[in-house]
Amino acid sequence: MDKQESDLIEKIRQQFDNAPYPKFALDYSPKTDYQSLYIHNLVTAYYLRNQKVIETEGKVILDAGCGTGYKSLILAEANPGAKIVGIDLSEESVNLAQKRLRHHGFEKAEFHVLAIEDLPSLNLTFDYINNDEVLYILPDIAVGLQAMKSVLKSEGIIRTNLHSSLQRTNFYRAQALFRMMGLMDENPQEMEIQLTRDIMNALKDDVRLKVTTWDGNLAEKEQSILMNYLFQGDKGYTISEMFAALRVADLQFVSMVNWRHWELTDLFKDPDNLPAFLEMSLPEVSIEERLHMFELLQPVHRLIDFWCAHPAREPLLPVSEWTLADWQTARVYLHPQLRTAQVQEDLINCINGYRPFEISSYVRLPTKVPILIESIKAACLLPLWEGGCSVTDLAERWLKLRPIHPVTLEPASHETAFEEVKELLKMLEAFIYVLLERSA
Repeated sequence: MDKQESDLIEKIRQQFDNAPYPKFALDYSPKTDYQSLYIHNLVTAYYLRNQKVIETEGKVILDAGCGTGYKSLILAEANPGAKIVGIDLSEESVNLAQKRLRHHGFEKAEFHVLAIEDLPSLNLTFDYINNDEVLYILPDIAVGLQAMKSVLKSEGIIRTNLHSSLQRTNFYRAQALFRMMGLMDENPQEMEIQLTRDIMNALKDDVRLKVTTWDGNLAEKEQSILMNYLFQGDKGYTISEMFAALRVADLQFVSMVNWRHWELTDLFKDPDNLPAFLEMSLPEVSIEERLHMFELLQPVHRLIDFWCAHPAREPLLPVSEWTLADWQTARVYLHPQLRTAQVQEDLINCINGYRPFEISSYVRLPTKVPILIESIKAACLLPLWEGGCSVTDLAERWLKLRPIHPVTLEPASHETAFEEVKELLKMLEAFIYVLLERSA
């Protein structure tokens, strides 16, 4: 690292010592934030990569760039029995993170003042690494990825993200402006924040920079100004640059974290009737190209937020391509963030009231529309709150719930019950609400 890069890292450290991030009250709990727990649960990413279910007990999880420890707390809540380790450049942030985890009863969590490049000095390897809102401020993102890969177990997964240069282009113009004015020569503090506020408020309302970046309510907040207008080291990237860095680091892309919101065909009026050229070419387009096309057409995501891992040994077999034998021997699990007493109670109330059950109301990330299950079908899923079941067992339960065909009044067959359960599970698996595991 040259002197210019070293000086920049020091400015970043000072900025977060001066204004630790994120700002959450010490006693604020994420226990009912199903969405965040779903994202930070190792089970989600592990299933997407391996099509297998994993227990979090005894796993070792790193929060690389832990800040004040709020994400570390989410990781601890989402992964029962896992050991949480956090690192950050900012000593002030590390102290707050340690205090936060202890306040919530996670006494064994440990935190270190450490740069990502120095991770090997911990002499630990990790099952999961959370690197949230950090990678894009490193001088070389490939070096950061390589450092995390060096301490990642063979089946481990990294969640990290980059700022989108296309979505944040106006903020980068603002940063260039305030850098030119000298407001970022040193660590921005109260004076620089107030000067930024004064300049933006003084602009006419139709000035393009103000129109595209300045939200009076949000930007009046000190932290918002620091993290957008005066953010030391902030850089943006494209999908192509992200994949290039993964290739340098010899890491495999697993999935976008909010994968359903990067679906290219959703940008067209009629996804089932695309222009002929796209209809023919899209099936041959790589995931990298599809994602890059999306960001060029619709740069709405601030973060290029993704999971990656060591290169897989063999491709997964999609559920849509399973044979009958695969289904007959498969086991079904409910995602841990849905397997709660509250969700179970809500489901039972829907069953008793003959009302559809909106399973997506707890975790909306994988879908863009509500996912409703009619009450009798939902009743078939109740055993999953006790543990994993075979598809065959659920089909038997379905047969008891609907022993006759509602139109013909003929007895329902085992084959029909099995097919109906299979279709329900295929639909829910697409959103990772249920996890399907083939027999070894």
